[in-house]
Amino acid sequence: MAKREFISKRAPIYRDVTDEQWHNWRWQLSNRINSVEEFEKVLPLTESERRALSAASLFRVDITPYFISLIDPDDPNDPIRKQVVPTAAEMVPFTSMMEDSLAEDRHSPVPGLVHRYPDRVLMLVTTQCASYCRYCTRSRIVGDPSATFSRAEFEMQIEYLKRTPQVRDVLLSGGDPLVLAPKILEEILSRLRDIEHIEIVRIGSRVPVFLPMRVTDELCNMLQKYHPLWLKIHVNHPNEISLELAQAADRLTRAGIPLGNQAVLLAGVNDNIHIQRQLVQDLVRIRVRPYYLYQCDLVEGAGHFRTPVGKGIEIMEGLRGHTSGYAVHQYIIDAPGGGGKIPVAPNYVLSMSDHKIILRNYEGYITTYEEPVDYLPSHAAKFVGEKRPEPGQSGLTGLLEGDQMFIKPEGFDELHDRGGIQHRLKDEKKWVPLGIGSGEEKQPTS
Repeated sequence: MAKREFISKRAPIYRDVTDEQWHNWRWQLSNRINSVEEFEKVLPLTESERRALSAASLFRVDITPYFISLIDPDDPNDPIRKQVVPTAAEMVPFTSMMEDSLAEDRHSPVPGLVHRYPDRVLMLVTTQCASYCRYCTRSRIVGDPSATFSRAEFEMQIEYLKRTPQVRDVLLSGGDPLVLAPKILEEILSRLRDIEHIEIVRIGSRVPVFLPMRVTDELCNMLQKYHPLWLKIHVNHPNEISLELAQAADRLTRAGIPLGNQAVLLAGVNDNIHIQRQLVQDLVRIRVRPYYLYQCDLVEGAGHFRTPVGKGIEIMEGLRGHTSGYAVHQYIIDAPGGGGKIPVAPNYVLSMSDHKIILRNYEGYITTYEEPVDYLPSHAAKFVGEKRPEPGQSGLTGLLEGDQMFIKPEGFDELHDRGGIQHRLKDEKKWVPLGIGSGEEKQPTS
C-alpha cells in the first residue's frame, strides 16, 4: 500500500492572496476567521454552527486561513471542522462538568504557575492561541486578553522557581507560547536558563499545526540556544498533517528539538482505531513521537466530544503490537480534582504467583515468565545520588521504599478515634513499624 502523501491546501477564497502574504505568520494571525459572515465565505454553515456563533458568552473563536483551508467545506462532519468550528452542542451542560476540572488553580502557588508534581511545574505564559480548540481544558482563561499574565506575575513565577530547588523541569504553556512576540519568548527562556537547578524546558504548542509558517529558521535558531529544549505539539487527526506541518517539524528537528505529540480522544473526530493508527504512523514519518492520548476533560463545552474510557482502551488494544512500539502513545486520564495524569491500558498480566507471571500478547497468545528466586535488589542510590525530596508526594514509591507503611484518607485517625479520650492503652509507638521512618538504610542479608 502506497504511503499517504502530505499536501498543501488553500481554500478558494484565498487564491488571490500572494505567496508572500500566505506564508507570513503575522498575516495569518491578522486574517483569522471568527464571524458568521467570514465563515460563510469559506464553507456553508449548519444551523447548529450558526446558532453557536451568534450566542452570547461563547468560548472564543478564531481560525487561521491556513487551518480552515484544511477543512472539506462540503462535509459537515469533517474532523478538523469539528475541532475548531463551534456548534450548539457546546451550550449543553453535562453531569460532572467543571470550570477547572483538573484543579490547576488549586495547585497554583503564584498566578500562572501550577506545581502539581514534585519535580516539575506548568508555567502559563499567555492566554492567547493561534486558533481555539472547542474542547480546551483551560477555556476558563484561554482566549481572554484580560486574563493574561502581567509582568509582575511573571516575576512572581520566576522568584518561586528560584526558591524551589526540587523543580528541574518547566513546561511552558498557556495559551500558546509560540504566539508570543519573539523577544518576550526569548526573555522567558533566558530567565529560566539562568536558574541553575532547572534542567529541562518544554514548550507545549499547537502553533506548528495551526500556523506552521510561524516555525521560521529565525525561531528555530533562537530556540536551539536554550537546549535542552523539548516541544510537544497537538495533532488529533491525520488530515492535520499537511506538507507545511511536515516542513515545520523538519526545521525543528534539524535544530535538535525533540518533538512529541499530545492528542485528545474526541467523539466523531478520532475515536476509531484505524484513524488512530494512521495518525501515529504519519506522525513518526515526520519525526514526531506519539506521547499522550488524553481522555477528554470534564470542561464546559466539551460534553459532546467525550467517549467512554472503554473506547480508549479498545484503541490501545489495536495499537500495541499492531504497529511500531515507538508509534504507540500512552492513553491518559487527567484525574478530575487534581489527581494528575493516570495511564490506562489493556490488561496484559493475566495472573501471577510468587515466582511466575502469566501474560498475554496482542494476538491472545498466552505465555509464562519465570521469575528469579534468588534475587537481591541493588542499592543504587549510593552510586547514583541521593533521593530527591518529595515531601508529601512520595506516594506508593514511599511505601515500596519503606519510608512509610500507610497512606490514610483525610480524617482517618480522627474518625476511628470515635471521639474517645487519650488513655493508658493509647501509645503512638504501638503502631509505628520497626525501621519505618527511621532513615536507616536497609542492607541485604548475605
